[in-house]
Order: sequence, then structure tokens, then C-alpha cells
Amino acid sequence: MIVPLRDEFLLISGTRSFLLVARAGSLFALRIEAPDMEYSQTVEPGDLIAVSAPEGGSHEPAFMLAEFVRTYRMPLIVLPKDHPGSKRFSYLVSVGPLITTSCSIRRGTHPEQHLVCSSDELAGITLKAHSEGIEVLDLPESATHRYVNYRILTG
Repeated sequence: MIVPLRDEFLLISGTRSFLLVARAGSLFALRIEAPDMEYSQTVEPGDLIAVSAPEGGSHEPAFMLAEFVRTYRMPLIVLPKDHPGSKRFSYLVSVGPLITTSCSIRRGTHPEQHLVCSSDELAGITLKAHSEGIEVLDLPESATHRYVNYRILTG
């Protein structure tokens, strides 16, 4: 399924979790801070920014995280696999032209941006950047999707 997308967000919801997706909108360098080094990844205007909330919760932090990356170029943090703080990440971000959701990875420990931790109900979804927006593959039958507009007010 091709979902046209410009400046708005696509919200994919399960019964207890959600995934928020936006297009990057411009060319920039994404910094990924890992325990052993800093990675730099080129983000193209059509690339996707996905924020996963495996336990659900408020949508507002997900919008803010997407905008922190898209507008303010905030780096992403990756923890070591045995770090106790990984359990506390309730919202996870992935950026790239292709992103797949998985419930079998540990939160916040993967610098590879083609993968984002999700709940089991939204696992296996593949998001692909498309000239018209987003191609969504393997969307579970129980999941819903809708467009959402959100703007952070600036001073």
C-alpha cells in the first residue's frame, strides 16, 4: 500500500502500541552516538523518520522526537546491549529509506537504522520511502492508520 505523505505524519496504531512516521523533508547528517564511536548517516529528503511506542502512551512525545530529529538534528543514542537503561526507552527512533519493525530486539541497542523495536502486534511492518510518500508492507489486519498534523510552536 502506498500512502501519500508530505508534511503530515502517518500514525499506525495497534490496540496497545503505535508507530508514527514522517518524511525527513531535507538533506542532513544524522549523528548516532554509540558506546564505542559516533556514526554519521546521510538522510535524504524522502527518507523516513519512524518513532515506535511499543507500550503505547501519549502521541505528543513521539511527535516531539520526530521533530527533534527532522527539524533540530538531534543525534540518536545507542546503548550497549547489557545497559539497564534500555528497558526505560518507551519511544524509539529509526531513520532511513527502509525501516522494519521487530519485537525481538532489545530497545535502544541497535545503531542499524533499518530496524526499530516495536510491540508484537506491530512487528514485521516494513516502511519504504516512496516518491509519493511511504510504501507500507505487511500491515497487520488489526492495525489502523491515519494522517495526523502536528506543529511545535516556536518562540
